[in-house]
Amino acid sequence: MDETPDTSANTPIYEVPLRALDGQEHTLAEYAGKVMLIVNTASQCGFTPQYAGLETLYKNYAERGFVVLGFPCNQFGSQEPGNESEIASFCETNYGVSFPMFAKIDVNGDNAHPLFDWLKDNARGVLGTESIKWNFTKFLVDREGVVVGRYAPTTTPASMASDIESLLDA
Repeated sequence: MDETPDTSANTPIYEVPLRALDGQEHTLAEYAGKVMLIVNTASQCGFTPQYAGLETLYKNYAERGFVVLGFPCNQFGSQEPGNESEIASFCETNYGVSFPMFAKIDVNGDNAHPLFDWLKDNARGVLGTESIKWNFTKFLVDREGVVVGRYAPTTTPASMASDIESLLDA
């Protein structure tokens, strides 16, 4: 099997069905041509304050074709116990999140969402590991739908700015 990611606008990342926090069905096709930062999130995690940094990135670069996409996950220490409505309220009230947030999903295991299976297949972690280790793992995807970076939960959103800018300027 060819391990080279599909770089066309029809890359599989754009076809995966998604459900937003408000229940609306989507695909990433509406973000084709944008630089995307895809993050598994949680509202009761030590990294939860990264929502503020993610929002700052989104506001700083949205007009240039950048979007942050948040995917709540309860697989790590049960740190996202709320339902979609509670998650939306928490994000807006505490961090002013205006970037798109999607329904709670699994990122590892038999019930992992197909988007995260695809992301993990296209960007391995440290030492070639596939599984996501914790909340706020981040995947940077270029305008053609190619995963160009995988960032640990400890990587702050602000420290990613130059990588994002280089993709926006490409």
